[in-house]
Amino acid sequence: MASVKESLSALLQPDGAMCTAIVDANSGMVLGQEGTGLDLELAAAGNTEVVRAKMKTMKSLGLNDAIEDILITLGTQYHIIRPVAAHEGLFIYLVLDKSKSNLALARRACQEVESNLAV
Repeated sequence: MASVKESLSALLQPDGAMCTAIVDANSGMVLGQEGTGLDLELAAAGNTEVVRAKMKTMKSLGLNDAIEDILITLGTQYHIIRPVAAHEGLFIYLVLDKSKSNLALARRACQEVESNLAV
């Protein structure tokens, strides 16, 4: 198991990783953050709404499933949101420079961190 600090450091290892956070989706508060490039407090609050909206939509549709990750593609960045299955209400948030990153490797890093995160 890895601590929040170790997990955040691991998320910044893939090429193009700019910043990352572990977020409490119940409150929108950041539990830990690393890197630069965005106001992660503001981004965490906004992306909490994204997670809540998707979960509400899934419930309305009667989908008995779980979110693996949510990918938001911007002109110059990728934003990955990955709920932490073992800790309901938490999600990993990772921002990547689109021109420097490998999306598959970044998603894999999120998956590995999620499976080893100790909160």
